[in-house]
Amino acid sequence: MPEYSVIDDHAEFEEACRALTDAHGPVAVDVERASGFRYSQRAYLVQVFREGAGVFLFDPPALGDFMPLQAAIGDVEWVFHAASQDLPSLRELGLEPPSIFDTELASRLLGCDGVGLAAVVERTLGITLAKAHSAADWSTRPLPQSWLEYGALDVLHLIRVRDILAEQLAEAGKTEIAAQEFHATLTKPPKPPRAEPWRRLSGLHKVRGARQLAVARELWTAREEYAKEVDVSPGRLVPDRALLAAVLAAPASKSALAGLKEFTGRASRTQLDRWWDAIERGRRTEELPRERVPSDAPPPARSWADRNPEADLRLKTARPVVEALATKLHMPTENLLTPDHLRRVAWQPPAFTADAIGSALESLGARPWQIARTAQKIADAFVEAHQAASGEIPAAS
Repeated sequence: MPEYSVIDDHAEFEEACRALTDAHGPVAVDVERASGFRYSQRAYLVQVFREGAGVFLFDPPALGDFMPLQAAIGDVEWVFHAASQDLPSLRELGLEPPSIFDTELASRLLGCDGVGLAAVVERTLGITLAKAHSAADWSTRPLPQSWLEYGALDVLHLIRVRDILAEQLAEAGKTEIAAQEFHATLTKPPKPPRAEPWRRLSGLHKVRGARQLAVARELWTAREEYAKEVDVSPGRLVPDRALLAAVLAAPASKSALAGLKEFTGRASRTQLDRWWDAIERGRRTEELPRERVPSDAPPPARSWADRNPEADLRLKTARPVVEALATKLHMPTENLLTPDHLRRVAWQPPAFTADAIGSALESLGARPWQIARTAQKIADAFVEAHQAASGEIPAAS
């Protein structure tokens, strides 16, 4: 294994970009973040490989401006493994691929059992990767050599893997399917910010009453603001379970909060004033949160039989049809059609025709290939369910 170094010097960066420009073929790209350690999802290492140039490991905090790299590789296909994880961090750096090939997504479409990078490399190339540092704190400086080797391996074999998977997709008649999925991944807009992100607090369902919810909101917000300020993952400061314990215990004083053994975390005591102030704000505020949040999503499917028997029958009739089709196409059901899409059209269906079902699926974000393969079958299943509900034919089991 060669010894790798991180490029954090602008002159060396420019030289690497020239080498990448002069090389040929697609480029393999990967990003390492410090998830679980830092508040941000920024890139702390960008790895790039291109045939004829080799592997380069770039240090984003040190380099800052990545426009030379965009200019060097911005006109060729970028190869990723699980692109959706890396694209947001790359875009923060101003790096935008013109087109992508995703080896993880390709493996899913081919129905492969293991779709992690190590499994895909071993299956396609017979090479075993030692994946030991995936959960490391990549904001560490200097980065240990073993970590750099790990980072290099994330891109070193990716082009050859891409070529093999492209051949397999062609043999399976799935080249166009993959192209649509890759394009959807590349062009998918970011999720809009949640109106009430504090409701993501794990275990919030245990909190009763608007006043307690207000305390939970203020504690979560205080932790979020402090985490952003010090760029540390919120859960490392005070875990969700500790915030929840403070809410449920309803301490009568700051000292009672300090004495709560379940209130743990590296900042649980050093920032005690911050947490107590948040609790008091929650207890004083007149802006109480709603106890129930309205949603346009269908209720859990387990409740459909009582709440909407016809929708329940539609879903129970259509779901095995879609699952059988996915099996026939040798891919996971969720890649053939997002399960939530099927639930939504079953709960509130349009007309029972392929065109109407297809339009509804398209509005939900389904791709053309998904609609072409599922719309008619879903429409037929809905008709069958309607006839069964009317007593015309036996219901599907």
